[in-house]
Amino acid sequence: MRPARANALLLAHSYWPEHSPPQRRWQSLIPHLRDRGWQITVVAPVAHYGPGPDYDRSTRGRLGRGRPGTLGETIVRVPFLTSRDSRLPKLVDQLVSAAGSAVRATAARGHSVVIVTAPSLPLLASGWIAARLRGKALVVEMRDAWPNLAVDAGVAQGRVQSIVNRAVEFVQDRADLVVTVTEGFAETLRHRGVGPVRTVRNGVRLDSTPLLDPPPLERDRLEVLYLGNHGESQRLERLVEAAALVGPGMRLTLVGQGSQKAMLVRHAASLGAPVRFLDPVFRDQVFEHYRQADSLVISLRDDWKSFDATIPSKTYEVMAVGRHLTAVVRGEAAWVLRQAGAGDVVGSTAREIADLWQGLIADRSRLRCNLDGRAWVAEHADYADLAERYDALLRELLEDGRPRSSR
Repeated sequence: MRPARANALLLAHSYWPEHSPPQRRWQSLIPHLRDRGWQITVVAPVAHYGPGPDYDRSTRGRLGRGRPGTLGETIVRVPFLTSRDSRLPKLVDQLVSAAGSAVRATAARGHSVVIVTAPSLPLLASGWIAARLRGKALVVEMRDAWPNLAVDAGVAQGRVQSIVNRAVEFVQDRADLVVTVTEGFAETLRHRGVGPVRTVRNGVRLDSTPLLDPPPLERDRLEVLYLGNHGESQRLERLVEAAALVGPGMRLTLVGQGSQKAMLVRHAASLGAPVRFLDPVFRDQVFEHYRQADSLVISLRDDWKSFDATIPSKTYEVMAVGRHLTAVVRGEAAWVLRQAGAGDVVGSTAREIADLWQGLIADRSRLRCNLDGRAWVAEHADYADLAERYDALLRELLEDGRPRSSR
C-alpha cells in the first residue's frame, strides 16, 4: 500500500548546490521522504555561501518561480545580501533572506506543514509568520542548542541578548513540534516546558559510506585529519598546538574553510607546527582523505555549556568508515562515542591531545578499530531509518487537528 500523499514547505538558510549542514541533512532525508509520499518545496536563498561540487552559475538559482531540484523537490529562491563569513555580515544577510522567505512562504499554496530549520534565528520568525498566516502546522528543527548557544557565543549582550532569547523561545513555545538532533537538547527544552519535542538525529547514508581498510601498522609518521568547518565552535588552535608539541613524528591535515582559517594558518607558521591546510573537498574526495589518515578528529570547544548537548554533524560519518577517532568533545557526543567504542575521547588541552597522539605513534595497533562504531550508526543514525521516523512524526502531527501556530 502506497503512503498517502502529503506536502511540506521547508525553509532553510542554505541548500543545494551549497555545501552546508542543512544541505547535507535535507538532501539525505528528502529522497526517503519522497518515497513515503511527501512532496517537498524548499524556500532558500540564491546559493551564495559554501559552494559545493555542483555549484555554478546555472545551479545557484535565481529569483522567480520554483524550479525542480535534483531530488524531485521544488526549490524557490529568495534574495541574499552577502557571502562574507563574519558575524555581523552573516546576521544581516540572514535578515534579508528571512524577510524574503517570509513573503514567499506566506504566498505558497498546497502544503500542510511548514518546517523551518535553524540556527538561522531570523528564519525562525519567518516560519512562524508563514504558518500562522496560512493556518498550517509549524515544525521547528533546532540543529543547534539555541538560544543557549547564543549566550555562550556572545552573539549579543545585555538587552539585545534578552530580546534574542525571548524571540527564539517565543517560536519554540508556539511550534506544533520541535525537532532536535540530540537527546540532550530535547531534554533541555522539555525541562523549560516546550512540547512536544522529538529527536531526529543527524546521520549518514550508510549504503553510500564505505568501510575503509585499516591503516598500516608501519608508517613513517602519524597522519591525523580534521575535515570540516574552521570556525569558533571547533577551537582548532588546540590541534595546531598539539601537533607542534608532537613534532615531526606526525602530520596534521586540516581540510575545509571557515572564519578562523587565516588565524590558524598564521598560528601554525608561528609555532613551526607540522600542519597542512587544504581547501574543502566533496564526495569521493572526502573518503580518499579518510583513507589516507590514521586518525580522524572531531572537535568542539569545551567552554560553551550548550555544547554538552551537541554532536558535530560529521561524527556519524567518521564513525561509519571505521577509522580511529581523536574526539575532543564532552557531554552527549562523548557519551555516544564511548557507548559505541569508537576511538579515544580526550581532554581539551593541547598537552592531552599531544599525549594521545604520541601514544598512537608508540603503539600503532591502537589504530586498528573494530566495527562497533559502524554498527552503532547502522542502528541509530542511518538516514533511511531517520526519514521513516520524521515521516511518522509529521503524519502524527497532521492527524492531530488544528495547529497551535494558528491559534
